[in-house]
Amino acid sequence: MKVKRFFAKTMAEALKQVSQDMGPDAVILSNRRVDGGVEIVTALDYDENMARQRLGDKAAEASNGSRLAELQAEQHRQLEDELARSRARIRDVREARAQAGARGGAGLDESAMADAFGPELAEPATMPAASAGYADELAQMRAELRSLRDLVRGGGEPEAPVQAPASNAVQQRLGERLQEFGLGVDLAGSLARRHKGGRLDEGWKQSLKMLAAGVRTGRTDWLDEGGVYALVGPTGSGKTTTIGKLAARYVLRHGPDSIALVTTDRFRIAAHEQLFVFGRILNVPVRVVDDSHSLDDILDELSDRHLVLIDTAGLTSGDQGYQQQLAELARSRHGVRTHLVVAATSQPRIMKSVWHCYKMAKLAGCVLTKLDEALTLGESLGFVMETSLPVAWYTNGQRIPEDLHPAEAIPLVRLAVERLKTVQASEAAARGA
Repeated sequence: MKVKRFFAKTMAEALKQVSQDMGPDAVILSNRRVDGGVEIVTALDYDENMARQRLGDKAAEASNGSRLAELQAEQHRQLEDELARSRARIRDVREARAQAGARGGAGLDESAMADAFGPELAEPATMPAASAGYADELAQMRAELRSLRDLVRGGGEPEAPVQAPASNAVQQRLGERLQEFGLGVDLAGSLARRHKGGRLDEGWKQSLKMLAAGVRTGRTDWLDEGGVYALVGPTGSGKTTTIGKLAARYVLRHGPDSIALVTTDRFRIAAHEQLFVFGRILNVPVRVVDDSHSLDDILDELSDRHLVLIDTAGLTSGDQGYQQQLAELARSRHGVRTHLVVAATSQPRIMKSVWHCYKMAKLAGCVLTKLDEALTLGESLGFVMETSLPVAWYTNGQRIPEDLHPAEAIPLVRLAVERLKTVQASEAAARGA
């Protein structure tokens, strides 16, 4: 989500600037009169869920979408104003250094200035060799300015500035590597900033350990423990295929007499066919929730079954029956443990959007699918870390049931590292060719 502020003498001129710079898809978050004209704050690819995450606790004040947009705009104004104050402080320090240099002193490396402040502030300047106080102040302001730039571009709460200039370069490179791994900018930056000193390889290993510690996994095996489990998620995420894999593994281990399959998808024509195919092959009963048979009625009939797996329709919040389906799962007296099915090939924003759509079903965890089709796996690991959803299973192929695996944090992180190495090797080979 890109947020930008525009000033003009009239509203018409401001809107023209918005159209030229942001295009026709820009959303106006706020507009107000200021000295000399008007101010408009706009956003591109505006996402209310993302806005709430960036606002943190302040989002609680937003009783509707309009108020949320105003808060987002106000936060952006504050960040830009703080960024302007930081730049003014840097100019003051540079002028003081220039005056000191005029009295005699050693020159400051221009590339160091570019690294510290970016090209727009990296003009040559001089500084006496003995001016250690300037170096300390500039190091603090460098960290502050970088943090503010990140906030203006990506939103969120400010991080404490890092004091050691030498560690900044390591942290920056570590953050870049974590983004190559597939983590989002915010999470990658947060992990990188926890590395206070030392070599890049040490920070990389430390970040992977923190990532593994932050990925929660299921502590029980559904097939042995039994119970009622429902898989929810968008169309194409792999719900039905995953249920087929779970059912096949259960039948191989315990036989077909104590398992049943249920589908709540009565909204699409021929939606049950694949599940009925699995049922016929495994000799397992398949029941359909419809207007004549509620979910709890069917679960009452199947109460003697050790394991019941529920397949659901891949509906979105705009589809008819979406609320009804999730409410059935959440209200069931049979203690349905609902898990979100997330395809590893999805974009991080889509993953979070899906989570927001389905969390009203009282999610107990998630299942990661299509790991074999994803270019990198950091996106999936970042998603489960940020949402705190325990990962129960993951799938990495079409074979039934071989390509179904109980999730463990360390093996998942190792798999993600191996996937990154494969991508890097392919890119290196392409450059060589």
